[in-house]
Amino acid sequence: MIKKIVIALFALQALLLADFSGIDANQLKELQKQNIPVIDIRTPGEWKETGVIPGAHKIMFFDERGGYDVQKFLNELHKVAPDKNKPVVIYCRTASRTKIVGDFLAKQVGYKDVKELKGGIMFGWHDKLVKE
Repeated sequence: MIKKIVIALFALQALLLADFSGIDANQLKELQKQNIPVIDIRTPGEWKETGVIPGAHKIMFFDERGGYDVQKFLNELHKVAPDKNKPVVIYCRTASRTKIVGDFLAKQVGYKDVKELKGGIMFGWHDKLVKE
């Protein structure tokens, strides 16, 4: 019984320490200057259609049919963001998929500081061109 309580407390602590938050385009640019990895989780068709934020890593999570390969995604993610204690930024088309993936990375995978581009590439990047 005590063992189960200790395990539950560790799980709760991990959830409380994980952070998933939204950032704007200017904040993203500042994080890029600090070499924080930026991950585009969209599909190849979307990358072609709307382009990719300069410096972002293309690591698809959901395919065109909504399917996914979590292990493949995590293997690729760990190559560019191996330290779960450091920030990572994710984005998609309109920030709907990043809410699912960001929550998963923060609460189940153990990334401590996951950020999403608010509005995604369409409304958070293209519509709000970064002021230099």
